[in-house]
Amino acid sequence: MTAESAVKDPATEELPGGMEIDCRGLDFKTLNDMIRDAAQGGAERMVLREVYGQRYIGTRLNGLPPVRIDIHGVPGNDLGAFMDGHRLIVHGNAQDGVGNTMHGGEIVVKGRAGDVLGMSMVAGSILVRDDVGYRAALHMKEYGKTYPTVLIGGTAQDFLGEYMAGGRLVVLGLDTERHDMSFIGTGMHGGIIYIRGEIGRDQLGEGTRISELRPSDLKFLETQISRFKNTFDVAGRIRPRGFKKLVPKGKRPYSRLYA
Repeated sequence: MTAESAVKDPATEELPGGMEIDCRGLDFKTLNDMIRDAAQGGAERMVLREVYGQRYIGTRLNGLPPVRIDIHGVPGNDLGAFMDGHRLIVHGNAQDGVGNTMHGGEIVVKGRAGDVLGMSMVAGSILVRDDVGYRAALHMKEYGKTYPTVLIGGTAQDFLGEYMAGGRLVVLGLDTERHDMSFIGTGMHGGIIYIRGEIGRDQLGEGTRISELRPSDLKFLETQISRFKNTFDVAGRIRPRGFKKLVPKGKRPYSRLYA
């Protein structure tokens, strides 16, 4: 690690091992080697500057103590893939595959995110301030009482929650009166999708139905709304009512194809 690429950040000096990495000109492997070396050396917080599409940030930290990484720029695909127990904060937009097969921890995106957000995610949470692309929460799953949570402030594109097998997906629909996405929950066979704003039944995918909100749902939504507002410093009242609750019609939506 060179003096030019790793320097102290005044914002991190109050934390043991706080450091800054200048990512200009670094390929993704070199950058991720530097991040892992710093974490192994005891860094508890890192600030990455000038990030331009480097992939896999945060994917090689498993087995190490929790690390917070603030990312300035646009991280590349598979940010936080397979991550377990760390915290990534993107001060801007993110590309595709955020939280791919994530096992724990938290990813915050203070902008928008691309396609397949939270794909096959098992645990932990992802919060996105603005919109997301296609196939968010694709095949998201859960185990026992442990489930992942994805919270989206804006709206999403088609195939939201496709083949979803577990977890909780919340779309707040801020500044959106009616969602345009189609094929919502196609092939869904587990978990719950909450969408605030207008959607029609013709926008739902095969195997998905609208269910009644219960007190436990309203309590969950109150918690997630409060978390969103605290994370992104959003003012104003967001009510937990006005949400559509989508659940699977059954556990085997395509069973007739294999009978």
